[in-house]
Amino acid sequence: MNPIRRWLSLAAAAALCAPLWSSPALAQGAPLKLGVGMFQPDREKNDATYRPLAQHLSARLGRPVELRTVDSWEGLAKSLANGETDIALMGPWGYVLANHYSDAQVVSTILYQGKPEYFAMIVTHPESGLNEMQDLLGPKGKGRSFAFGDKGSTSGYLIPLHYFMQQGIDPEKHFARVLYTKHQAIETQVAAGQIDAGADYNRNRTAMIDQGLIKAERSKVIWQSAPLPNDAVAVSAALFKDKAFVKRLQDALLEVGPSLKAQPQLLPANYTGFVSTDNSFYKPIRDAGLATGKLTPKQ
Repeated sequence: MNPIRRWLSLAAAAALCAPLWSSPALAQGAPLKLGVGMFQPDREKNDATYRPLAQHLSARLGRPVELRTVDSWEGLAKSLANGETDIALMGPWGYVLANHYSDAQVVSTILYQGKPEYFAMIVTHPESGLNEMQDLLGPKGKGRSFAFGDKGSTSGYLIPLHYFMQQGIDPEKHFARVLYTKHQAIETQVAAGQIDAGADYNRNRTAMIDQGLIKAERSKVIWQSAPLPNDAVAVSAALFKDKAFVKRLQDALLEVGPSLKAQPQLLPANYTGFVSTDNSFYKPIRDAGLATGKLTPKQ
């Protein structure tokens, strides 16, 4: 069994075996644990970035909200499944994994520049000789180095892997070296010419250019996906049963957008609020997971 499936399945089984009333999150006034993925270059900056959101939710929900950064998308999916977090701001693929194996449920989607969607992309550096996707897929690309994000990443792993498979390419055989690392490291190493190509997403590349972490002319986009659903705010299966709480949480998240003028620190730059969504919005990610064999159909 795929390791992701195994530990998510075990976590889900443990959650199902526990009585509903034993969940601390369901106790009136008990602290809620908000898990957040590693959206920033390091844990300290990530915590500082999302602490205002946690404080906003605490004030609106009338309960303490404890923030914790989780290093990988896989780890965040697992923590939502096993009860280490109650609410998670997580990548789309991580959400689909948590939903598929532990019945976690999305309640809202974050907006970036007013839109609930983003794009996966593949980047090279200008002197690589890989100027278009056919270069990477063909003889010019064979034997090169390629970097994916971690295996819980939507844009860094699942979507580019699906694209390669649709083109009849097995990355592990086509490339001489395949790495799995963080999005920021992919852009930095591609721009420096240390790796030939890598997978990323438009929001990360734009942010790194704006922050001066890479130069735009050193990062060439040679492929972009169809629109993908943005990061999800998901709750555990147990917490989702409390429909009144879910509604309060969605309302609290909807208030973030209008509050940004007075409190711009509530979200990172270019993020403009949340919109209420449900599981159907993430169907494109689920379909890619099934097509690549990373998800097994439910019986």
